[in-house]
Amino acid sequence: MPGQQHNSRSAFRATNEGTAFTSHLAAYLSKARDERPLYRKVADGLADAISTHNQDHKLHLPSERTLSVELGIARSTLRKALDELVAEGLLVRRHGAKTEIARRMQKALSSLTGFSEELQARGVEPGHKWLSRKLVNPTPSEAMGLGLSGTAQVVRLERVRFADEKPIAIECAAVPAEFLASGDLVGESLYETLRQLGATPVRGIQRIRAGVMNDRDAELLEQSVGDPILIVERRCFTADGRAVEFTETRYDGESYDFLTELRI
Repeated sequence: MPGQQHNSRSAFRATNEGTAFTSHLAAYLSKARDERPLYRKVADGLADAISTHNQDHKLHLPSERTLSVELGIARSTLRKALDELVAEGLLVRRHGAKTEIARRMQKALSSLTGFSEELQARGVEPGHKWLSRKLVNPTPSEAMGLGLSGTAQVVRLERVRFADEKPIAIECAAVPAEFLASGDLVGESLYETLRQLGATPVRGIQRIRAGVMNDRDAELLEQSVGDPILIVERRCFTADGRAVEFTETRYDGESYDFLTELRI
């Protein structure tokens, strides 16, 4: 049957991935001859194996029993190593399921790309749920960021952003009405809409700060109040220097990493 064939292929693939993962970890431990406690060596080896074999973000770790037997280490030691990586955000334990490798998105700080384009470039399916699309007067922060008076008008676009159906960010973008007459013109990508309207953002400035989730953040991102959140404010400009976008995005701090390249 086609369904049975699919399940067989999935099981075969999972078995191969698990074997490669365990072999990588065993090779790491055989070379680890320093003074670190064994549980820390196991944790570091697991992290190294994850970075090498986490091509599929839905990869589950082999069971504790399998790892314990194949590596020849006590389950208590293995469990302590797993606890370390759960605390560090590399692994996720789900009730009634195997331990999973945590999904972490990466966003480059050095490029000016939209949310959808960023995810698609990493092979992830973007999605969103609109919270509101309104033509309004700007808030003080929006007016300052866009260089507008308080009586001007902006289109404010607020939505929850998804990566492979998982909510990972709350985005609130304000665009002056001179560039965007209605929020109904925006589909998946605000930047694509602005390009079509001849108002392409070509330069941006970002400010990033850390915070904790409030009640609304936690509800929309399916997390808990007090969980970490990254707050990113972005101002973007057209080629002639006009401010075209002011956006505050609140990212799930346990799912998102920001990367930048440093050179001498």
